[in-house]
Amino acid sequence: MPGRDGVKNTTILVSCGEASGDLYAGALAASLRGLEPGVRVLGLGGDRLAAAGAELVGDYRGLAVTGLAEAVRVLPRSLAMYRRLVQAARVARPDVAVVIDFPDFNFRLAGALRRLGVPLVYYIPPQLWAWRSGRMRRLRAIADRILVIFPFEPEIYRKAGTAATFVGHPLLELARPTEGRESFLRGLGLDPAAPVVALLPGSRPNEVGAILPTLVQATPLISAAEPRAQYVVARAPGLPSSLFPRHPRIAVVEGRADDVLSSCDLVITASGTATVQAAIHERPMVVVYRLSPLTYALGRRFVHLDTFAMVNLVAGEKVVPELIQEAFTPEAVAAEALRLMQDGEARRRALRAVRAVREKLGGPGASRRAAEAVLEVAHLRSRER
Repeated sequence: MPGRDGVKNTTILVSCGEASGDLYAGALAASLRGLEPGVRVLGLGGDRLAAAGAELVGDYRGLAVTGLAEAVRVLPRSLAMYRRLVQAARVARPDVAVVIDFPDFNFRLAGALRRLGVPLVYYIPPQLWAWRSGRMRRLRAIADRILVIFPFEPEIYRKAGTAATFVGHPLLELARPTEGRESFLRGLGLDPAAPVVALLPGSRPNEVGAILPTLVQATPLISAAEPRAQYVVARAPGLPSSLFPRHPRIAVVEGRADDVLSSCDLVITASGTATVQAAIHERPMVVVYRLSPLTYALGRRFVHLDTFAMVNLVAGEKVVPELIQEAFTPEAVAAEALRLMQDGEARRRALRAVRAVREKLGGPGASRRAAEAVLEVAHLRSRER
């Protein structure tokens, strides 16, 4: 599509496959349009990407799962979405493609786009160095630029023989509450003067199904020692209501994780992006996770780290407790939560640790820096045509 000066506007294809990717994609698209108002963005995403002015070729919801058996169940839909995006690329002839995390889908898509001659930027690549380091060679082969959001990653990529650019973490500018603690909690019928425990069970349906019931079972154990404790579940957008049964002592809030985090005193969260989000809000946390036994048994053989939580990886040591698989029980959750609520020194150590993690993530502006790198690749392609 030509611009006002008769020159074809830059066209960018984006692919992301889960709630956090949609959040980052939306911020990237907004920054792209700020730098180049005529840019056309299209691709796979969700509400955040669409709100930034992108044309959705497909919606990511229903594609994001964890585990091998779960991935098999969504395979037909994944293949249909893959074909739709490849066809969109044939028609739109994008100047560059940006893929965000979601490796099993995006690696295959990237290969097809390379065959079409589309340059590729991998923004926020998966943590292959932690569990599938052999695929870093594949990443090097498919990506023209690799943009990472954690400060320790460029050195890992350098040792693997490729270059990666640290742009900072986009959550530093995106993790902003929309309401103060008092009005937010009072709006939920909660007491701002009483302790609040935030429960973040993940953003994928099978994650929530595996994690939330245990978190709910832990709440009466916490309340036995902290009778005034209140609980708020941060529900990721687009999840079915059946995953969140009504509970008289637990409030559920959809799509407002930053308000939940900024208003709580303690976070119990599934391992993932939410751990970084909690650190940005400087909240002490307990990290939990559970996979199907088969997926965990197979995957554990490939994991090269002793810790799972990204906050601990950024810190370079285990600064927040992790309860993974068999260790994730209601009793263990309650014990760790009460330690951080009742032991003043343990809480102070936890607060110092998450503040240090936040400082390591760099400053704001990650989305703009990523957009500048994407446009650099796109403009180079335009000059070569």
